[in-house]
Amino acid sequence: MIRNNSHKYSVSAMCHVLQIPKSTYYYEAKNRDNQDEELTELIGEIFKKQSKYLRTEKN
Repeated sequence: MIRNNSHKYSVSAMCHVLQIPKSTYYYEAKNRDNQDEELTELIGEIFKKQSKYLRTEKN
């Protein structure tokens, strides 16, 4: 919600209205970035495993 409206309102103002500390918003944003990196690594590992499987099926 905050990210989607940051072009209209300041993060500080939205956090005040939602009654959450700004640190909570920034903590969640940082946490999400770490999750994206982990997911990217997992997707890469799965792709590599599937690629090996598909190559052995064709031979």
